Amino acid sequence: MRKVLLGLLLVSVIGTGVYLRRVKKAPVEFGYAANRGVVVWDTIAAVRQPIATLDYGARVEVLQHFEDEEKVRAPNGVVGWTDASSLLTSEFWDQTKQLEAQTAAMPVEARGATAVLTNLHIAPGRDSARIRQLGKSIPVEMFERRALYVPAATQGRVQAAPDNSAPPRKEDWWLVRAQLPENGIASGWVLGRFIRLDLPEALYDYASSADMHPVAWFDLDRVPDGQGGAKPQYLLVGTHGPEGQPCDFTLMRVYTWSKKRRQYETAYVESGLCGVLPMQIERLSPNQVSFSFKILNGGTTSEALYRLEDTIVRRQKLSGLESVARKRIHG
Repeated sequence: MRKVLLGLLLVSVIGTGVYLRRVKKAPVEFGYAANRGVVVWDTIAAVRQPIATLDYGARVEVLQHFEDEEKVRAPNGVVGWTDASSLLTSEFWDQTKQLEAQTAAMPVEARGATAVLTNLHIAPGRDSARIRQLGKSIPVEMFERRALYVPAATQGRVQAAPDNSAPPRKEDWWLVRAQLPENGIASGWVLGRFIRLDLPEALYDYASSADMHPVAWFDLDRVPDGQGGAKPQYLLVGTHGPEGQPCDFTLMRVYTWSKKRRQYETAYVESGLCGVLPMQIERLSPNQVSFSFKILNGGTTSEALYRLEDTIVRRQKLSGLESVARKRIHG
């Protein structure tokens, strides 16, 4: 009887050990791959082998922290090590999802693509945390601009002999939504000068001849082109001078299509504005559309409202800007 009891106890201990070895180790926390192609290694030793690759946003279980390395369990169950900087925390990931929800509810002001390798940040500013790096030629939709001071250390690097008496410079940051190569999206803030605008071909020469730095453009409506098709009529806004201005735009042009001349003509010009995006556009009738925006005038904000009827633009309301020079051109 004693031998039987000892045998049962031994079997129980062995069985418990086997069960414990099969139970997954509980994760310390969860993380998300911060870039495409994050490598998971079999060890943290100098000689190691890759055992898995993670796509951007892949959720992993973090099992252990060791210096700058994380032991993780990949979605396919593979357990290995990856660099801690390659992962985003759950809290940070939630912030990125909030940005995506925010941009989904905002009107698109302009479209473009990254001109160089570009860091996508959680907030405007060079010191804000990086979400990920965007490659060159990544399509982006643009929503909101912020002008921030360039950090002093950065200004010193770009100037051979910085003038301490000169006022600090500002630079433009844009909230964007990027179309990722892996068919996903990511929203965040990027330096505006790293974006190449996808300006409609018809507007390039007009913007250049007006010495305008384009900021945003809009299809107001479409009219018959005289050849059985239709042409868009454009609203183009931009600035003169360097980036970092207090206004989103200071210049406005409306270009309408002339069936007789078969070309675009300047239907409306206004300068000296301090316009603020977003632009509100409303279809009033088949041949009428209105557009409006906010204007900064000293410490106050007013509304500017315009109506395009066929190829004629009329200002409906522009309070607080009686002293601004305006010019109307009829084609």
